[in-house]
Amino acid sequence: MGSSSPPGRLTGHGGVHAVEVARRHGVDTVFTLSGGHVFPVYDGAVRSEPAMRLLDVRHEQTAVFAAEAVGKLTRRAGWAVLTAGPGVTNGVSGVATAHFNGSPLVVVGGRAPDSRWGQGLLQELDQPPLFAPITKRAWTVHEPALIGPALDEAFTLANAAHRGPVFVDIPMDRLYDQAEIDLDAGAAGTDRAPDPDAVADIARLLGEARRPVLVYGSDVWLDGAEQVALDAAEELGVPVVTNGQGRGVLPAGHPLLATRARGLALGSADLVVVVGTPLDFRLNHGLFGGRDGAPPARTVHITDSPEQIATHLSLAGAVSGDLSLILRGIAEQARPHPEVAQWRAAVAETAAATAANDSEALNSDASPVHPARIYGELNRILDDDAVVIGDGGDFVSYAGKYIEPRRPGNWLDPGPFGCLGTGMGYAIAARLSRPSSQVVALFGDGALGFSLSDVDTLVRHNLPVVMVCGNNGVWGLEKAPMRLVYGYDVIADLAPQTRYDQVVTALGGGGELVTDPAGIGPALRRAFDSGVPYLVNIATDPENVYPRKTMGV
Repeated sequence: MGSSSPPGRLTGHGGVHAVEVARRHGVDTVFTLSGGHVFPVYDGAVRSEPAMRLLDVRHEQTAVFAAEAVGKLTRRAGWAVLTAGPGVTNGVSGVATAHFNGSPLVVVGGRAPDSRWGQGLLQELDQPPLFAPITKRAWTVHEPALIGPALDEAFTLANAAHRGPVFVDIPMDRLYDQAEIDLDAGAAGTDRAPDPDAVADIARLLGEARRPVLVYGSDVWLDGAEQVALDAAEELGVPVVTNGQGRGVLPAGHPLLATRARGLALGSADLVVVVGTPLDFRLNHGLFGGRDGAPPARTVHITDSPEQIATHLSLAGAVSGDLSLILRGIAEQARPHPEVAQWRAAVAETAAATAANDSEALNSDASPVHPARIYGELNRILDDDAVVIGDGGDFVSYAGKYIEPRRPGNWLDPGPFGCLGTGMGYAIAARLSRPSSQVVALFGDGALGFSLSDVDTLVRHNLPVVMVCGNNGVWGLEKAPMRLVYGYDVIADLAPQTRYDQVVTALGGGGELVTDPAGIGPALRRAFDSGVPYLVNIATDPENVYPRKTMGV
């Protein structure tokens, strides 16, 4: 057994090696769905001292999403183990999501045995090529003595900036084989000190700017730079827009938080410094300024590793490395322009006015229910350390607008890949990773259909989570755009007021349907007090479309 071996020594079958190495990298849970190709991993988990938790789900995508969310929440790679063939292919969307999110994740795939490869075995498939474009590395281990080193490399690689998923393929017979090895201590971390000249140049640009904006993204949290980022913003006195897990770096109500004045801030800025997030569609591909005749803004990109720096546009400055070192260096060297104070006040005034205007929607008594009313009620209940999960289109867009986290790392959404079905896996991980926090998963009724069966997983593993479904009976992100393009829509409707809550009750949880806005708050309180997986299924107005500048077509 690996647990009785000297430090660095691994003995036993390949499953034991895999489990013991994963534990050394901080893993305490195997997310999986039972499959014979990976039985030795289960045996290794059961026999380990102490036993490693085996959390089995109803669909492999949920296992991968749960492991990815562990990486998001703990900043250490989560671990999913998938059986061969369809077990592995069912996890591809989860791995792609982790790739686009920069989430640390290790996935081990079972594989048909080497000893009879090429004979048309059950679920025989060369799996690493499927993952090559969406992982930091994907490969097959053909020797039992190499399983431990391979897992060590996988976790080290997944946890290193820029973080991301790694896939390791292990043939069934090699997992069963015995081996005894001495595991190396591992390679030393790479030097992530930033280029001091590049840092100085960005500090100079900030000093010249009259209307600067900082944008903080998920890597600020994942790189452990959240406190330095807050301090830097306050020292510089610069408005801040946040996205992804960067939300909460400046807590709700902070005077520099410009999320509610995003249009003014990014549209009228003369310099936008984007930290820890790609210059993708969420940030207009890095093209800022130009509002009301203003000139285009200069753009600076700061990333945790060189390959993340945008190459599709001309940047005024760029630097990569340890985000804490970069932000500290900029804050120490930059001397903000005197006009920044006036700019800061204008952004704050707009944010305050927007927040005041939100009150009508957040307290709406409209029937059918206005989605914003749900978030007005939820904001009254959420604790400072609540974990909020979004899985949906229009309904979750409203959440992004009206829910402002009070702490970093506590907002989880599918990210730029936009994959529906993340919510249940994320909720499982959140309950395990933050056992004392409120966990609320927000679902559109379309998105809920991707993972509703995994309420069974929540029930079996005693994981109480509050689920809220904005049930408008339509695919909101598709219905309006199709009408815009063709003047009509097809296959964009779901059954109205479907009783998803009764499904949750049948699976052993709790739930109720709410059709009256006055009933939302009491239902949410019952859900949080229930101590079981509980779905508040709220019938919302299908004609209420989230206001967008673009329909995505």
